[in-house]
Amino acid sequence: MKKRTMYAWGSAIVIFIVLMIVTPTIPQSQSYHNFADQRSFLGIPNALNVISNFPFLIIGLIGLILCFYPEDYFRFSLRGEKIGWTCFYVGVATVAFGSSYYHLHPNDATLLWDRLPMTIAFTSIMAIFVIERIDEHKGTYSIVPLLLAGLVSILYWRFFDDLRPYALVQFVPCIVIPLMAILLPPMYTHSTYWLWAAGFYLLAKVEEAADKPIYSWTHHIISGHSLKHLCAAMVPVFLTLMLAKRTVQTERISLYKT
Repeated sequence: MKKRTMYAWGSAIVIFIVLMIVTPTIPQSQSYHNFADQRSFLGIPNALNVISNFPFLIIGLIGLILCFYPEDYFRFSLRGEKIGWTCFYVGVATVAFGSSYYHLHPNDATLLWDRLPMTIAFTSIMAIFVIERIDEHKGTYSIVPLLLAGLVSILYWRFFDDLRPYALVQFVPCIVIPLMAILLPPMYTHSTYWLWAAGFYLLAKVEEAADKPIYSWTHHIISGHSLKHLCAAMVPVFLTLMLAKRTVQTERISLYKT
């Protein structure tokens, strides 16, 4: 088992190195910081892009509290689950501060603090899935390496102006998690909530890409980027509902077979 784990990590590292060799660098486009809605309100620049991060703080704090109080509210039954979900909710809650700080003064330096908490959330979810769907011990031990991989991807972008490692950290979970949710048998009920969460995240990315068109379509009421924040906040909402409702399944059947 240990050999297979070593081979898996070794293969992942080799694939990453090959990709870094054969693909061109992806610098951070400075046009990324030019958002459609730049209106100020009560002295807050880019007000709606700042204020729309508030739901992350609310759901992140609620999730953190329910991880510990009341005792066993989420009914964690696997080693490392509480650690993984705690890291996830810390990432979600701190998105509110990091993203708000970035949108007050959008530039590469402040973008670092926007992406760091999101990376904590992405990598924590990957570890949680490994714990629940593959192997609880491997998943628990993968929490720290995955968090470090996320941190390294952010620092690599900041120092070398190359988004390739960060893109892998962000988009690989977007592909792998829905596939694992469908193909691998879950330990708990209500696993369809994972797909709802993935759907809202996909919608958030579409709204992010359509920032200016949405701002125009809504007659300058709200931009795509502000809507992106609200839709992305629905991801931890659905996952929190899943944790609150789920129970251990007597028979593990994948969504695909169901």
